Amino acid sequence: FKHLWSRASSQADFAPYFYDNGPYSNNGNLALFSLSEDTQVGTQIYCLNGTDPEGQEVRYGVSFDPGSKEYFRVDPKSGVITLVEKLDREKQDSIDVSISITDGRSKVLFLICQNSIYKVEAVDRDAGSGGSVTFFLQMQQVSLFTIDRHSGVLRIKSGEMLDYEKTKTHFVTVIAKDGGGDYNGKEQFMSSSATLTVNVIDAQDTPPSFIGTPYFGYVYEISEEGSEIFTVVAEDGDVGKPNPIQYSFDGGDDGVFGINKTSGCIFLLTNPINLRREIFNIKASEVSPEGKLLDYGYTTVVIRVVDLNNNPPTFYGENGPQNMFELTIYEHPPEGEILRGLKITVNDSDQGSNAKFNLRLIGPGRMLRVVPQTVLNEAQVTILVDDSAAMDYEKHQFLTYKLLAVEIDTPERFSATADIIIHLLDTNDNAPKFSLEYYIARIPENSPGGSNVVSVTVTDPDSGSWGEVKYSIYGSGADLFLIQPASGIIYTQPWASLDAEVRSKYNFYVKAEDAEGKYSLAEVFVTVLDLNDHPPAFNQNFLEKTMVIGAPVKIEAIDDDAEVPNNVIEYAIMNAEPDNNIFDINSDTGEIKLKSYIKSMAIIQNITKKRDYTWSLVVQARDRGQPSFSTTAVVKIGITEATQLKGGPLGSFIMQNRNNPLQVLGTIVGFISLMVMVTVIISTATFMRNKKSNRILPNRRIRRRHQPQRQHLWSFKNPFRTPDSTRERFTASDEEQAPETIGENVNYNNNLSNVVRHWSPLPPPPSAPSLPPPLPAYFPGERQWVIPTVSATVVPKPRKKMVNDRQDTVNRALVSELKMRLEQKRMMSP
Repeated sequence: FKHLWSRASSQADFAPYFYDNGPYSNNGNLALFSLSEDTQVGTQIYCLNGTDPEGQEVRYGVSFDPGSKEYFRVDPKSGVITLVEKLDREKQDSIDVSISITDGRSKVLFLICQNSIYKVEAVDRDAGSGGSVTFFLQMQQVSLFTIDRHSGVLRIKSGEMLDYEKTKTHFVTVIAKDGGGDYNGKEQFMSSSATLTVNVIDAQDTPPSFIGTPYFGYVYEISEEGSEIFTVVAEDGDVGKPNPIQYSFDGGDDGVFGINKTSGCIFLLTNPINLRREIFNIKASEVSPEGKLLDYGYTTVVIRVVDLNNNPPTFYGENGPQNMFELTIYEHPPEGEILRGLKITVNDSDQGSNAKFNLRLIGPGRMLRVVPQTVLNEAQVTILVDDSAAMDYEKHQFLTYKLLAVEIDTPERFSATADIIIHLLDTNDNAPKFSLEYYIARIPENSPGGSNVVSVTVTDPDSGSWGEVKYSIYGSGADLFLIQPASGIIYTQPWASLDAEVRSKYNFYVKAEDAEGKYSLAEVFVTVLDLNDHPPAFNQNFLEKTMVIGAPVKIEAIDDDAEVPNNVIEYAIMNAEPDNNIFDINSDTGEIKLKSYIKSMAIIQNITKKRDYTWSLVVQARDRGQPSFSTTAVVKIGITEATQLKGGPLGSFIMQNRNNPLQVLGTIVGFISLMVMVTVIISTATFMRNKKSNRILPNRRIRRRHQPQRQHLWSFKNPFRTPDSTRERFTASDEEQAPETIGENVNYNNNLSNVVRHWSPLPPPPSAPSLPPPLPAYFPGERQWVIPTVSATVVPKPRKKMVNDRQDTVNRALVSELKMRLEQKRMMSP
């Protein structure tokens, strides 16, 4: 209901209202009114009835939604409603109409809708607004129902529907509330509630449904007529008052099956061998009390004939059953090729799983495979090539296979076999193949021309001329060799002369080729065996060496033989004078050193009383060949102590590393480069400072030293160069004495100054000299600068490019000074 009302400003004026006389009355407020669709137009169908609390005369009215058909007309005074349009329930099963009642001042409008259920009533004895009652539903949002707040009519919400199959009973709580009023000086509202029980009555609106679906039935192929298969069961969906069910086939039963109409039992009508399908449709219909078929439902049943396994698989050829098949093909057919000459069919006359079997091909290797591998009833058998390389005539002239068919899921496991014989024809499918990928041969260097070197062999399994092979050799190393085309024997040219010292290794290729040009290659490695035909040899038969105590000297001999052990040399000291027991020699490297207990010259002096600490050794160099050759050399060794030179630690360092000139050179060059960089940086900074100050700088003051007695400066000899003679090694030559510059640095910016140079003698050898600064470069035609003894750095003006090797100059100086120390000691000794 929709209740629209208004009232006058007077407190005693109340709105009129309709009488509610229930759903089966023909007068009142038209609530829950129903009308037959065959009611004739013009019939008076209802009378609206209401009153006004003040006794005023009331008027009635009806109205419809805009655009909708107006089925009724009402007399305003009497309230009689007349049907003015024909009704058709199939087109419209409910009509929405608004009725109204008015006393001239207030008007009440009711909207009459479908789905009205119950009218709730509540009485409030108060007058005025305190006695005016309105209705509400508790939990309105989740309820299927709604209530008109003024009339109390309970209805189903629009769009909702009651379903007996889901919920049979609903409980609805209705709240009645008055309009409020003054009580003890305060405004007060009062309410009450009641619970309404709504019982849903089932309607015939649900079709029958089958129970226990899906349905599957089975019947043996030998079953007799009338045999029951299974029973289908259906129920009326309206469980409140269900109708009986009647069963039938929908779409036919093929004359094979029947069904009991009331029980749903399906039975056999004839031999099931005539069955052409498995799926059937069953219809369940409701039957009214009058015997009329009403609503219905469908289901599907599957009925299968159970086959008995009474037939084994059978192979067939073109002319019927066959258990042997033969075919002739060339070897190595392409992989995946079908052997079309084999026409094989396999069949099992049973049905279903009894006719399901596997196919297997049993034979040598996995050269062939069968398709399909699983068969149901019948199939064309295809044999495919799976391994072409294995189908080799040289290995198998014919292949024999067993084709096996075995049932899968039967207890009997029936089977059948057939023989397949494949005859292979030969082709030239093989190239000649060497027995080895490469051949290693050895021949002595003194072998005469025409000597056999090695014999190569090949195999070609092809038949006939395809298996005949010819040999040839080629390559840069084949010039000295020949090969016999038929036998594969490799030998030297008649004029060939092999010398291991000239060339000891040869390699070339040998080719084996059949009649159709198929070939293969192998590599041949020939080693010319060295004979021990060269003795060891020293560079000179008389060698001179200087040995510093604690450091070895080394001698070396060369053997011109090409291979070990002929060119491996062992060294030994055969004799030593004046004492034979102070030296050891490394037999592999030729290094000669003093025995470990000799650590100073004092021990040497105790061994020999001679002032000349020189030994003569006879050293033998012997190779390890068979037969063994040897040679000897006389080695004269002068022994001295390791004494630091004037250069201090630098000299000691050079002497200790005299056998590693590159390390000495790198150290000296690095130190000189560092000093040059420092000098350039200091000079540049000083120049920039003076340029800014624009000052005139004073000259450098020079102090002169008194010149002590003059001594010789020694010529610079390279210690790493073997001297031409003993005399040259121990001879000191006089050279022009280099001036020594002595200066006191007054201003660091004076890179060019007046310097007084003096000839200063070389001081006596110190006991522990310090590391000297690097030597400056020497320019031809000028006197060489010596190292200043003051803190200032005096740099000579650059001249033209150096010619002498700086490293050679340093080395010569150090060796010469070492010789000088040795001569001085000899002179001072008694």
